[in-house]
Amino acid sequence: MKRELDGTGYQLYAIGLGAMPLSIAGRPEKKDAMEVIRAFVENGGNFIDTANVYCLDDGELGHNERLIYSALTQLGARNEVLVATKGGLRRPRGEWVVDAHPEWLRTSCEQSLRDLHCEIIDLYYLHAPDPNIPFEESLGMLIRLKEEGKIRHLGLSNIDSRQLELALKQVPIAAVQNRCHPFHKQDFQSGLADLCQNQGISYVPYSPVGGRRHHERLTAHPLFQDLGEKHQASPYQIALAWLLQKGEHILPIPGASKIASVLSSMGAIKVQLETGDREAIDQLADD
Repeated sequence: MKRELDGTGYQLYAIGLGAMPLSIAGRPEKKDAMEVIRAFVENGGNFIDTANVYCLDDGELGHNERLIYSALTQLGARNEVLVATKGGLRRPRGEWVVDAHPEWLRTSCEQSLRDLHCEIIDLYYLHAPDPNIPFEESLGMLIRLKEEGKIRHLGLSNIDSRQLELALKQVPIAAVQNRCHPFHKQDFQSGLADLCQNQGISYVPYSPVGGRRHHERLTAHPLFQDLGEKHQASPYQIALAWLLQKGEHILPIPGASKIASVLSSMGAIKVQLETGDREAIDQLADD
C-alpha cells in the first residue's frame, strides 16, 4: 500500500519507521539498530522519521541521522528512502528542551545536512513551536532555508490548527506530525486532521500505538484484544489499521528497536476493520 506525501509526488509505503528508539536511552547496539533499518527497507519501507535530538544528550546530537545514513548507504538505498528530520529542540542533560530560535534552527538544519550527507533535506519539520518566541520567527527561518535550497518540503510538528493556518498563509506545508493514538485523539476532535486532508497535507501520527506511556494499556485493553482475535492481528496492528482507515492522507510512523516490531507494524496494512470496529475505537475515552 502506497500513499503520496501530499503535494510532493513521493509515493510512500503507508507505514513509516519512527527511528527515535534506535538512538535514545535503552537503544540497541549499532549493528542491531542497522538490522532494524535493513528489515524495514527490504520489506518495502521507504519513509524514515528522525531528528537531530534523537540521541542521549547534546553531546551526540545527530546520532540517529548518522545511523540512518550509515544503514542506507550500506544497503545502497540512500536515494530510495525519504528521510524526514526536524529542528527546534535541544537535549541538555538528556532532557527535551524547545529552542526554535532562528539561529538554532539554521545551525540544526545545516548540521543535519552534514550528518545525512545530503545537499537538500526532502522533508524538514519544525519540531515544536517555542513558547518564548513568536511562531512567525521560527517559520521565517525555515522559509529562508527552503529558499536557500537546503530544504525541499516543510513540515510542522506538535502544532494546532491555528498555527497551521498561520503557516499556510506564508508557505506550503507538506506534512503535520503530531502525537495521535487511540487514547489521544485530540487532532480528530479538534478538526486538525480534517484540515490537513482538506488542504492536501499529509498527517503523520507519532506514537501511534501509544508510545512508552500507553502501549501496554493498548495491549491489555479488552477492545483491542477482542479485535485482535477477530482479525487475527496484534493490538498494535489494530491501532495502526484504525489510523490508516481514518483517511488516505494519514502516514503513521510507529517506533521500533526490534526487527519483529518493524515487521508487525508493516503488516497492519493488511488488516481491514469494519465500520463498527472503527467506531468502537473512536468512542474510547482519551487520556
